[in-house]
Amino acid sequence: MRPSYREPYPVTGAGVATGAVTAFVWLLLFGLLGRDVAGYAWWTLLAGGLAWLAAAVLVRHGDRGVATGVAIVTAGGWSIAAAVVAVRWAQSGDWPLW
Repeated sequence: MRPSYREPYPVTGAGVATGAVTAFVWLLLFGLLGRDVAGYAWWTLLAGGLAWLAAAVLVRHGDRGVATGVAIVTAGGWSIAAAVVAVRWAQSGDWPLW
């Protein structure tokens, strides 16, 4: 008879949804701190970095489903911030982050 291994924290849909909602609120609150496009982009970059650090800790020591939700939404938030910066750069012709 072969042994069966079970994961201590299986990935569930509820965990992914919890991580996604948490990361969304986290990025939203940090994004609202920015007064202009540059501020929004820098705050979003900082918030995403902190969120990914939390996700890395969760992958190692906690719920991997929550970490997955956090990572997915953070990547999406960074993509939105990059698109906002690119649109402002295209409109003004001046790099908005400096």
